[in-house]
Amino acid sequence: MDKRNITQLIATLLTNANFKGFIEKGIYQGDTKKLCVPGLNCYSCPGALGSCPIGSLQAVLGSIKYNFSYYIVGLMTLFGVVFGRFICGWLCPFGFFQDLLYKVKVKKVKVNKTLDGALKYLKYVILLVFVIILPMFVTNEFGLSKPYFCEFICPAGTLEGGIPLVLLNESLRSTIGFLYAWKLFILIAIIILSTFVYRPFCRYLCPLGAFYSIFNKFSFYKYSIDKEKCVGCNVCTKKCHMDIEVYKKPNSIDCIRCGECVKSCPTNAIKKGFKL
Repeated sequence: MDKRNITQLIATLLTNANFKGFIEKGIYQGDTKKLCVPGLNCYSCPGALGSCPIGSLQAVLGSIKYNFSYYIVGLMTLFGVVFGRFICGWLCPFGFFQDLLYKVKVKKVKVNKTLDGALKYLKYVILLVFVIILPMFVTNEFGLSKPYFCEFICPAGTLEGGIPLVLLNESLRSTIGFLYAWKLFILIAIIILSTFVYRPFCRYLCPLGAFYSIFNKFSFYKYSIDKEKCVGCNVCTKKCHMDIEVYKKPNSIDCIRCGECVKSCPTNAIKKGFKL
């Protein structure tokens, strides 16, 4: 594994360091669960020490007491302003999972540019509809709402929470129905696609990635191009798994800051780091 993969592994282990949860077959509910982790990581994972920002946002928007959480949105905004989508590339457990799947030795698929461009907007629709609008306005007679994204879409929740809890608790197996099968289908589809297409969930479906992408152009952590060194060889674009013309748009909203372009540049024209 390279430096980035090692960082991803450490971030995943730290985020899910409650190993006792797998032995006790339950969900950790200590004080650290009041805090949101930066990446997409299921609250219901037996090992999870913190809360998922997307799950937390839905929970507050869909509750009786609050319509808006300045704490959660403020924390997500802080992550976005400081790091942008660096979190996606280096700290997100489900992003790491997809990176590992892409290492499988099969012929990779290049998604049609027009289709790819259109599908990228889907994650913003999911953020707006499933994470914000539905939890706020589609409620039951008690004024409570479901966490629509977590319940109907999130493959990270199925992988980290749904599958382990069902395997560990025999009593839960009798409750499995269509919804669990549907979520399992989404996860399997993402797993298969991830071996052929680089990070399909991050590219097209992840609402957290959609939120962080808003800050990519002006986050403190930036990429920049030294115009005097850049020769326009296009090597950075060819190396970019997210299909970005890096020498033209180094801070594209689709960039996850993986650093492959920086390593590949023959003239060291691409710089990265924190800049105010």
